[in-house]
Amino acid sequence: MVRAGAERFGSFGLATPPARRAIPADKAIALLQSGAARPGSLIGYGNGRSYGDSCQNHAGMVVDMRPLNRIRSFDAETGVIEADAGALLCDIIAHAAPYGFFPAVVPGTQFVTLGGAIANDVHGKNHHRRGTFGCHVESLTLLRSDGRTCRCSETSNAHLFRATIGGMGLTGLILSASIRLMRVPSLDVVEKATRFRDLGEFFDLADAADQANEYAVAWVDQLAGGHGRGRGLLFTGNHAEHGSHAASRAGSRLSVPVRPPFNMLNRRFLTVFNAAYRWKKGRSPDPRRAGYQGFFFPLDGIRDWNRLYGPRGLFQHQSVVPEAAARRAVPALLEAARRAGQGSFLTVLKRFGDVPSPALLSFPRPGYTLTLDFPNRGESTLRLLAELDRITIEAGGAVNPYKDARMRSEIFAASFPQWRRLEALRDPAFLSSFWARTAKKLDVECNAPAAAE
Repeated sequence: MVRAGAERFGSFGLATPPARRAIPADKAIALLQSGAARPGSLIGYGNGRSYGDSCQNHAGMVVDMRPLNRIRSFDAETGVIEADAGALLCDIIAHAAPYGFFPAVVPGTQFVTLGGAIANDVHGKNHHRRGTFGCHVESLTLLRSDGRTCRCSETSNAHLFRATIGGMGLTGLILSASIRLMRVPSLDVVEKATRFRDLGEFFDLADAADQANEYAVAWVDQLAGGHGRGRGLLFTGNHAEHGSHAASRAGSRLSVPVRPPFNMLNRRFLTVFNAAYRWKKGRSPDPRRAGYQGFFFPLDGIRDWNRLYGPRGLFQHQSVVPEAAARRAVPALLEAARRAGQGSFLTVLKRFGDVPSPALLSFPRPGYTLTLDFPNRGESTLRLLAELDRITIEAGGAVNPYKDARMRSEIFAASFPQWRRLEALRDPAFLSSFWARTAKKLDVECNAPAAAE
C-alpha cells in the first residue's frame, strides 16, 4: 500500500478528495489470488477520467491499473484486439489505425483505460448506430476476491460478463479484454455544422441527422437568452473515404500546469467564448475534413484543462430523458441553470438510439441526453444539481452515475431500479465511495424495518 499523491489518484471533476491510499496492480492481484482481501477494501482505478467518486474508495484503497497496459494481440482481418485493462484508448487507436480499424465507440477523451471504458459502458457520438462500448466487448478476464480468474463472455460466465460491463468496477478486477473494432476508410472525418435557432429546430433535425450520419452531436449556447435561447450547432460526421490511416500523437504541448486560485471559466469568459465558438464553427454550412482528434477529442488538446475551474473543481451533470418528454424536459433543464445564474462551459445534447447494451446497468437508453458542466460554488451548485435531478426523474429519465459526485440514493434508485441485481453480483472486496453513498445506503434503509421487528 502507498500513500496517494495530491492529484495522482483524483477524480477528473476535482470536487471530491483524491484517494488517500493506493495499491499497485501487481500487489492487488497477489492479494486477491491469496483470498486475503478485506471486504470493501478495493476499487480499480484507471486513468482518472471519471468526474465523481465511482473510481474512489475513501474507506479503502484504489488499485492503480495503469502499469498493466500491454496490447496482447490484434487480428488485422477481424479487427479484434486484446489488451490489458490499463491500456489507453489512444494506444489502441494507434495500434489498429494502420490496418484500417477504429474503435466502434469512443467517449469524449482518448485518455481512458480499456477497463474504465468497460466498467462505465461509455458511449459516443454514434449511439444511434453502434450502441455503447459494451456492445463491442468480445470477452474479458475478471479476477475475484475468492482467488478465481474468470473468462467472461456472452456464452461463458454470462451473468458476470453483463454485470461487469457498466458495473463500475464492483464485480472484481478486470485484467484484460478483447473488443471488436470497426473497419473505417480512414481516421479523418467529414464534418458538417448546422446552425439551429432554438431547441425545437434541433429536435426537428435530430432524427434525420442520425439516419444519414455515423456521428451526430449538438453544442448548445446555454447562456443565450431572448430570441437566441436554445440556439446552437448540430455537428454530423462520417469517416472520409480517402484520408489518413496514421494516428496522430496523443496529447498536446498546451497544458494548465497548476490550479489557479479562482474559477477562470466565469460567466463573462463563457459569454465571449460561446459567441466566438458559434461564429467560428458555424460560419460555413459546407462539409469540411477534420482530423479524428479534433472531431472526437477536442478537449484533449489542452492537458489538465479541468484545473481552469479553480480550487473547488467542477460538477458534471448528465441526464437522459425519453424522447416523448424531451421537448419539455430539456428546455426545463437549461432554464433551471439560467435561473440559478450558473453557466455551463460544456453543454452537449445528443440523441440515444435503441441499440441495447449487454450491460446489467447501463446509462444510455432511447431518448435525449444533456451534459452540463458547472463550477463548484458549494451549496448553490448542489441545489441546482438537485433540481436537475428532479426534472430528469419526473420526466422518466436517469442521471449518469459515473459522471456524478453527489446524487442522493433515491435518485440513483429511480435511475437504475435494477441496482439490486448488481449488488447481488458485487465482489465483497470491491466497493466505491459512490456505491457506499447510494446503493449501500438503500440496502440499509430497505433492511432497517425488518431489523427493527
